[in-house]
Amino acid sequence: MQGYRSLAGAALAALLATGCGGPAPDAGESGPPLPWKRSFLGAAPAPADNPTTDAKAELGRLLFYDPILSSDRKVACATCHSEIWGMSDGLPRSIGVDGTGPTGPGRVGPNHTQRNAPTLWNAAYREHLFDDGRADSLESQVHSPLTKSVEMNRDPAQLVADLSAIPKYVELFKAAFPQEAAPLSYTDVTRALGAFERTLVTRRANYDRYAAGDTGGLNAESIQGMELFAEAGCSSCHVPPRFESERYANRGIGDGSDLGRYDVTNDPADRGAFRVPTLRNIRETGPFFHDGSVVKLEDAVAHEAERSHAQGQSRKLYADEVQAITMFLDKGLIDRTHDPSRPDTVPSGLEVPPDGFRIPR
Repeated sequence: MQGYRSLAGAALAALLATGCGGPAPDAGESGPPLPWKRSFLGAAPAPADNPTTDAKAELGRLLFYDPILSSDRKVACATCHSEIWGMSDGLPRSIGVDGTGPTGPGRVGPNHTQRNAPTLWNAAYREHLFDDGRADSLESQVHSPLTKSVEMNRDPAQLVADLSAIPKYVELFKAAFPQEAAPLSYTDVTRALGAFERTLVTRRANYDRYAAGDTGGLNAESIQGMELFAEAGCSSCHVPPRFESERYANRGIGDGSDLGRYDVTNDPADRGAFRVPTLRNIRETGPFFHDGSVVKLEDAVAHEAERSHAQGQSRKLYADEVQAITMFLDKGLIDRTHDPSRPDTVPSGLEVPPDGFRIPR
């Protein structure tokens, strides 16, 4: 382990240790705690009024893929948040009801969302949801896409009535919420979806292996990229182990018409600021930024490096250094061991929305 610690250096130690939390050092361990002692994500937290159970998560999974949640009976949550597309959809802005074509590039339609669909990976760890942070729980965020006219355009009361007419859903809601006299309610729809989304965790990437002391977890270029990531100050916002934070920043993207966090707080300092996204599984979640205007990951890294340098926050990074950081993000932070299982059928009997073709990497 001494060789690993020497290789890591101050920048790597800071990257691995900053803000990670985690278990205390082993009893009897002398000196400061090793960085990897504090690098792992704990269990996804759940609210007291909606503890996660297998029955809830399974019900939520079926609802997530069931287009009965939309007014046109063709759009499901998975239309904008597919496991094939990094729990997003590969589009600059999503296309909701009345769209045509499978999930992914090539889908067209009259109803576009305001912003790029944020990935749901590790959403369970966030204190606030959406790019502007307007929701404070997975349960509360469900309401916005379900009811927005350009997304799923669903009336909550009618949704509950439609679900109540399906015997299989009545059975599943009773099993998921056995203590409730009337378990098939709109509140329980949001609770089931929240429980399922808490299973969407990514925490077994090559970075995690390396941070745990396996020096073979990352190759030399990824290690260089990780050190540069720390040196450039990227980890001050994209804080490990989540590689995100509860911060909002204006990154000079877009024409300024989307006011971002300002629409929630009315604080002039929040004008054009958007939530710092997770970098875990980022290679799967493009295009990037709140408007999906940057297609390539390397270009997104280059933009961030140039902006940080212009603001005096870091030195100028050369092209090969940007490439090394990109390699770290691409190879070091990918983990799809918890990809959800797409059901072949759903209780409504409607067709599970299809996904477009994507070449696996």
